Amino acid sequence: MDLEEILRKTRTVAIVGASANPARASHEVWTYLKSAGDYELYLVNPTITEVDGTPVYPSLADLPVVPDLVDVFRRREHLPSVLEDTIAVGAKVLWLQLGLRDEQVARDGAAAGLQVVMDRCLKVEHARR
Repeated sequence: MDLEEILRKTRTVAIVGASANPARASHEVWTYLKSAGDYELYLVNPTITEVDGTPVYPSLADLPVVPDLVDVFRRREHLPSVLEDTIAVGAKVLWLQLGLRDEQVARDGAAAGLQVVMDRCLKVEHARR
């Protein structure tokens, strides 16, 4: 499946590593996607409880829905555990933001039936279509 199809089929997005800091990329992507209005958005970060009045969930397992796409803003060493959580909740797509690439995580994700996108910005790809 290509990026266009992923973006078209996605209805719910979980942003893992969400931040309340407007200078952080995760905040910028969330703000953009919220304004675009194409997706139901869920923020995930165990260290904060809300961003601009939007609830933040401690983990993917705590979400009230199964996200179609998990957009990851975490350091590379955390990617294997984010992959495990993504598989466990039944998401379809693991999207690693710009600068994130891990071939083993990609192989393991694909073996588990996930579509894995690496080193791409969801905001940029969405804006392109």
